[in-house]
Order: sequence, then structure tokens, then C-alpha cells
Amino acid sequence: MSTATVVPTPPPTPKTNRIGLQVLDYKGGKTTLCAGCGHNSISERILEAYYEMGVQPERLMKMSGIGCSSKSPAYFMSRSFSFNSVHGRMPSVATGALLANKTMRSIGISGDGDSASIGMGQFVHLLRRNVPMIYIIEDIGVYGLTKGQFSATADIGSKLKTGVVNDLPAVDICALAIQMGATFVGRSFSGDKKQLSNMLKAAISHQGTVVLDVISPCVTFNDHAGSTKSYKFMQEHDEAVGEVGFVPFFEEISVEYDIDTSIDVRMHDGSHLRLRKLHADYDPTDKTQAVKILMETHDKGECLTGVFYVDTQKTDFTSLLNMVDEPLATLPQERTRPGREVLAELMEEYS
Repeated sequence: MSTATVVPTPPPTPKTNRIGLQVLDYKGGKTTLCAGCGHNSISERILEAYYEMGVQPERLMKMSGIGCSSKSPAYFMSRSFSFNSVHGRMPSVATGALLANKTMRSIGISGDGDSASIGMGQFVHLLRRNVPMIYIIEDIGVYGLTKGQFSATADIGSKLKTGVVNDLPAVDICALAIQMGATFVGRSFSGDKKQLSNMLKAAISHQGTVVLDVISPCVTFNDHAGSTKSYKFMQEHDEAVGEVGFVPFFEEISVEYDIDTSIDVRMHDGSHLRLRKLHADYDPTDKTQAVKILMETHDKGECLTGVFYVDTQKTDFTSLLNMVDEPLATLPQERTRPGREVLAELMEEYS
């Protein structure tokens, strides 16, 4: 009597990207941020974008400053290089690292305090130089590590849990970035998977300074009635250049609709989110129009999202300086140290 041979079913082949890596190769450490923090959603979108674009993790430098946002690089792409700098000083560290090795890619994760307050001076000069990197600001409107005081991006009239009302005008990160020389500028919401993912993938392909201001409501200090950076406020005041979706940490909500139409989505807490895609003929290469539309929507009390400005013609900083192709750190001394004749000639000029 013969018995049939049972052939075991081979395990499914893991899905890989164009360079043969799995999504697990882009994972980071376990987050220590508050449950429901929008920063974690941003980290997920970042690792997905780099995976889908097929970027080698070892070719990426992750830069950050100080703050809740600056902890985020630990939560994605552990195989990449990472540098956590001093508060507000990430732009100069990132600039120096890219000049030392322009063959690397760079992404900087900052916050509204790290960039719009103590780091404003360095941030502005990174913009005007068009340093080739992605600069993400995880914007919560408060200082999350120091018990929730207003940041420079908090809107007039916004209220803290303590009852204090903000009476100072907000810094519009996107308008500032456009005016100061960034060549790819946009805003998204941490709960909008599709919009943020598409913006990040486009940003990875851009050669120049990319600034993405991502509204990321703070569930601990800035998610209450009166805050203009809370989930509820974003639900009620979001107006989009592209698609917008709100993703609470407990359950996902997704929507799809056509250009030039609007849709009203009922949220988990019973509130409604009004979504609208801006007219299809918006031109993101028009710098004046980009700043104008940001000012107009702000005056209406609306938060505009999408890609506002793109300039693919401006020369980036490393090209402007005529940097050699090889990383400076690998060059032999005879190519980096002036000879005696050169030094003598230089001294003669100053004598």
C-alpha cells in the first residue's frame, strides 16, 4: 500500500522594494512618546516613504535638535546614521555634515520650538542657502518637554489648559520658508496618511531645501478646547490644497473625493471635518501666489495643507560651492592642505 507524499507549502516570499530590502529594514526603536502622539504617525510615513522610494538606509543621515520631535529619528530607520544636536543648532550641524559628504542624503526632524524660537537664526540661513535636505517640523504649538507653554507657532487667541490666552502673532513656517529661499515647501497633518506619504516621496526626489510643516496635535498639553493645534480644531478648520484625512490613534478614518469638490466627514467624537481640495489650476511654482494664499487662508482662520511652492531650477548649496564629488572626509592631506607656496602667497597679500 503506497502513501502520498505531502509537500509542505513554502512560506510566502517577503515583499521587497526596488533595492531588495524589506520594510523591516527601515524600522526603528520602540517609541517612548505619549500614546496617540502624532509624531509616531509621522515616523511611520517617513519609513514607508524611504522604503517605497528604495533609498539605502546607510546612505541617510538623520538630524535633530532638542524636544519631543527630536526624539523621533530613533523610531525609524535604525540602520541610518543619526545625530541629536544642541537645541536649535541642527541646521548648522546638518549643513556641515552634508558639506563633508555630499554623497549622503539628509533628513532633519525638528519642532516649532527648536526651529521657530531658539533655532530661528540657524533655520533662516539654512533656507537661504538651499541646503539639500528634507527639514520636517513636527508642529504642536507648545513646548512639549517643558509642560506646554506657547511656542512661536501658536495662533493669537489660542488657550492653554491653565487658561492663559496667547496674544502674540504666530510665525507661519511655510510663508517664512518660501520667502527665505526654500525650494520645496508644504504643510500636512500627522493624521493624513495619503497626503503626507505622497509629499514625503516627492520631497525625497527634490534637490534642495524641503520644508514640511506637519501639524501634530499634542495629546498631553495641546489637545483641549481653545487650542488651535488640537485634533478638534484641525477637524473643524482644515482646508486642503491636496487631500486631507484625520487618523485618530484608536481607529483609522480614510476618505477619497475628487478635485474641486468638498466632503464632510463625521469623526469619532461626533465633530465634523470639512475637507476641500483647492482648484486644480493652482500653480506651486508661483512664489507670490503661494505666499498670498497662505495669508488669505490664515486670515479666514483656516489651516491650508498641501504643497505650496516648488522651485526645481535654483542651485543647491553644495553645487553652488563647487564641491568635489568625493566626500571631504576621505580626501588625502595633499588635496586639503595648502602647500608652502600657496601659504606664502596668501601671507604676501596681507602684508
